[in-house]
Amino acid sequence: MSDPVAVSTEGSVGIIELARPEKFNCLSLQVHEHIAAARAGFEADRDIRSILIRAQGKHFCTGADLAEVKGKLNDPAALDHFIAFGMNNLRALETSSLPVAVAVQGLCLAGGIELMLACDVCFGAETAQFGDQHAQFGLIPGWGGSQRLTRLIGQRRALDLMFSARWLKADEAREAGLVNYVVPDADLHRAALEYCQKIATRSRPGIAEMKRLAREGADLGIDQQMRLERDAAVRALPSDDVAEGLDAFENRRTPAFKG
Repeated sequence: MSDPVAVSTEGSVGIIELARPEKFNCLSLQVHEHIAAARAGFEADRDIRSILIRAQGKHFCTGADLAEVKGKLNDPAALDHFIAFGMNNLRALETSSLPVAVAVQGLCLAGGIELMLACDVCFGAETAQFGDQHAQFGLIPGWGGSQRLTRLIGQRRALDLMFSARWLKADEAREAGLVNYVVPDADLHRAALEYCQKIATRSRPGIAEMKRLAREGADLGIDQQMRLERDAAVRALPSDDVAEGLDAFENRRTPAFKG
């Protein structure tokens, strides 16, 4: 049996590719385990500076592997492990020191949108569609979707999407704040990879710190947010990467960060 996730690199970009197109790339425990292992491996590799999550086939991901879920309904411990592992995996992506972009084609539903929400930047194909979907089948999100969706697009919009289970077209998803870039279907993977390659030229510690500030600061009051950024700036300014960046600016050249 082939691996449900294909892991590769393209220069300084680590690629995690869902590889179950015959099952619409639904998320099993094994898929989550492979994603977690790939992320940890990329974080430990100093040559990797960004992560791209994408999928094979017509659809990005239509949700959890419901056959696996049904098999655990009479085993509370196994069901809790399934939910907890998936939740912790997506939280680890969200808090990763590496920037994580995601490229979405076709359908991105339920568990699929929960995976997308845990990433930092989203590219959507023009024909992609996004939806929570859980309510249509009497389910509720279990991997952080109810919380991330509300934070990202606001409570009223999030509740509407969860209650109605309606799908958003790519342009609607961009207008709502779910998607950053909408590109022609044929250009999706190329555009997302080029974006990740561009990020990979930045200072790895600098990008990691900006991500941490944005994520951690979201839960703080404004005075705490300002102190968080102040402390980070004081730590960062004496670094070798900042010295390289300032020298590059003064000499009108492209910086070569080593951090």
